[in-house]
Amino acid sequence: MLPHQLELLSPARTADIGIEAINHGADAVYIGGPSFGARTSADNSVSDLARLVQHAHRFHSRIFCTVNTILRDDELEPARRQIWQLYEAGVDALIIQDMGLLELDLPPIQLHASTQTDIRTPEKARFLQDAGLSQLVLARELTLQQIAAIRAATDPQRSVIEFFIHGALCVAYSGQCFISHAHTGRSANRGDCSQACRLPYEVKDSQGRIVAHEKHVLSMKDNNQSDNLRALIDAGVRSFKIEGRYKDLGYVKNITAHYRTLFDEILEERPELARASSGQTRFSFTPDPNQNFNREFTDYFVQGRQDDIGAFDTPKNPGQAIGWVTRVAPDHLEIETNSPETVLHNGDGLCYHDLQKELVGLQTNRCEPVAGKVGHWAVFPKDPMAGFKDLRKGTEVNRNRDMEWVRALEKKSAERHINVWVRLADADGGLVLTLTDEDGFQGNATLPGPLQMAKDATQARAKLQDNLARLGDTVFAPLDVSLDLGQPWFVPASQANALRRDAVAALETARAAGLLRLPRAQPVHPPVPYPEDTLSYLANVFNQKAHDFYAKHGVKVIAAAYESHEEHGEVSLMITKHCVRFSLSLCPKQAKGVTGVQGTVRAEPMQLINGKEKLTLRFDCKPCEMHVVGKIKRSVLNAAAESPLTFYRTRPTAVSPH
Repeated sequence: MLPHQLELLSPARTADIGIEAINHGADAVYIGGPSFGARTSADNSVSDLARLVQHAHRFHSRIFCTVNTILRDDELEPARRQIWQLYEAGVDALIIQDMGLLELDLPPIQLHASTQTDIRTPEKARFLQDAGLSQLVLARELTLQQIAAIRAATDPQRSVIEFFIHGALCVAYSGQCFISHAHTGRSANRGDCSQACRLPYEVKDSQGRIVAHEKHVLSMKDNNQSDNLRALIDAGVRSFKIEGRYKDLGYVKNITAHYRTLFDEILEERPELARASSGQTRFSFTPDPNQNFNREFTDYFVQGRQDDIGAFDTPKNPGQAIGWVTRVAPDHLEIETNSPETVLHNGDGLCYHDLQKELVGLQTNRCEPVAGKVGHWAVFPKDPMAGFKDLRKGTEVNRNRDMEWVRALEKKSAERHINVWVRLADADGGLVLTLTDEDGFQGNATLPGPLQMAKDATQARAKLQDNLARLGDTVFAPLDVSLDLGQPWFVPASQANALRRDAVAALETARAAGLLRLPRAQPVHPPVPYPEDTLSYLANVFNQKAHDFYAKHGVKVIAAAYESHEEHGEVSLMITKHCVRFSLSLCPKQAKGVTGVQGTVRAEPMQLINGKEKLTLRFDCKPCEMHVVGKIKRSVLNAAAESPLTFYRTRPTAVSPH
């Protein structure tokens, strides 16, 4: 990708969803392959990926495949074979976490750093660039200033800066969460997170006092950078990533279309920038991120630490307020909507908060307008009315699923076309049809003579232009049809249609030939030193090849990944930029300058409790980070363990700084 190009990078659970992402304006799609992707239920066959590649490449969009779990030694060879299959299927790049892959005999396929590589510093970013990775997705927790510093430390000609702009937020730095494995044996770094961050917790201070009860204090709102795109571009971001390889078709269509619309506006404003693929997209709907599942939105830390980044009351989708209850009957309720224009539909998903602020869902079976009352609706739920706790007159009601919207996105909802100029001209006693697309590619087709003169020149010309412009069943759309003819020739419709089809085929061939493989970056030689010479379990080194990689780059002490079960005691199971103390207004920095409070608030540990699970919160105030501390369960250790590493059989002795 060239430094002035902007890439909208969309997720796909399946090839069919990926195709719709392309149709709705994605410049690239990231998707899982047959295995080794960090989403266990989002695998795809090589043949399906080849089908997606074929569609994407028509628009010069790219397909990136995730091979981003940490790998055991016995998985390296199967992973290597799979990577060759992906390369042969036309996949443009791999998204990887495990540095052991760089030590294998891989095809010349471009490599991108997964979010699991945890890139927070200029030093880490520059190292990965020098190690041969061409696209670097930065930690979601970074500010604009930190992003700009990373861009300044790296080379735009050698690496692309990628950043998440939308979707669910993991509370921990990516790759730095081990709580799922510690409690269940399911490893987030191996694609099987149990999402402990979405659970409710009781929070106690160091004196044992309850400071929060049954709150989802590790659950973040959803990321939405719609208002920050221009600032992110100025900071050096060029690939803009939408989270959601588990998300459904409607989400991918809607969110891709939303950001396509925003980026097209920016490209109109800034002619020095360009999109990374071809074509224009038209939608049959107005994109709206509020229509999809979300936990409300935050722009997280991009503009600095914010007060309101957590979805502490519920990890569910609260939806949008539509009105309030005016009457509760034995088999239905009546709702007065906020606006007379609001229409309820059979099957809509509604919800409300009970007196404990828990979100209660209400699936509608039937919705009918109340006669004589504008804006009033009778709602007949799918479930018995008696089961709806605290539902009473005056309760505010939200809608978190609009069935009319859902049905609209189940149908065809976008068209993407590449603009072409169509020119028919005389050539050697016959005719030549030339299609020139917006990227400068050409396709030609000829009709040999002899030719017939038209009896009605005006009518013949109009019909010929009409026939040549009929590109509706192709990916092309005519901008202009010009007939540069010395005589008013008569061209039968059958010949004009064949000429057009041949020219389209030639243009498709020219475009395919003009799409070059993304180059594999060559690592710097001699190998550059890693920024640190000691690696703990936090580095996720899970195989001998990964060990060899870091050793080659100057690391002296290399501990095994947490999944190797060498860490039996209490360690940091999560490291987060989110701070529970700050969110509960118990941060010492918040108390500075407050009369009567300053000096009384200390960053003492706290405790999280969920049932029998107990975790300790420790606060590192200098970098403004929180550590969720706990230890691996005995049941996990006793279960079928992950294979320990051959290079690391005992704890290494501590190395003194020198």
